[in-house]
Amino acid sequence: MSLNPKLFAHGMPAPFLNELFVFASDGIEFQIDNIPRLGEVQAKGTIYLSNIRMVFVAKNPRDNFIAFDIPLLFVHGEKLNQPIFFCKNISGYVNPVIPANDNENSVIPHSFKIMFKECDCEAFIPLVFKLIGKVRRHYRRSRAKHRVDPLHEATKTPVDEMTRYAYVDPNDSTSIFLQLQPTPKSRLGCCMNQSQPTAETSI
Repeated sequence: MSLNPKLFAHGMPAPFLNELFVFASDGIEFQIDNIPRLGEVQAKGTIYLSNIRMVFVAKNPRDNFIAFDIPLLFVHGEKLNQPIFFCKNISGYVNPVIPANDNENSVIPHSFKIMFKECDCEAFIPLVFKLIGKVRRHYRRSRAKHRVDPLHEATKTPVDEMTRYAYVDPNDSTSIFLQLQPTPKSRLGCCMNQSQPTAETSI
């Protein structure tokens, strides 16, 4: 994860090399804990989905909380919640992205919740779960052959199928479908906490 990732002036996340943003949904309420100096934060805004990450961008930034980056490969314990008297939401955990020479045993995961209070989530939900599964499978295959940088490998995940699926039901006026070329100078390079659970979630 990353607090306040780089954004364009209009608020959209700046893509990494080989990253493709294909979906964005407004009207999201986002909750995250273990934010430095802030603890738990809850905010409304827009969530963007690419082939390697989700990025929440707050509508009204405050207390130095502007945006939050969730690499799909570092997500674990994710699940869809459908309470009777509350909106649908996705909850889970994401491990921090740490430098390669840092102690992985000191990593404390963030608990997050994506709440669909003011938007239709029928396109986003299956898309994000399918993509998380694809990123994991691709990383495991690559890791079995040789040592790899997990985030670099995640950028190689095919996006053809996810973009086809995203366009099946574009009836929600709060959602937009994006295709943006990456910024050539953007790079990814760090290690993942190998202690994270490996169980996959399917829909």
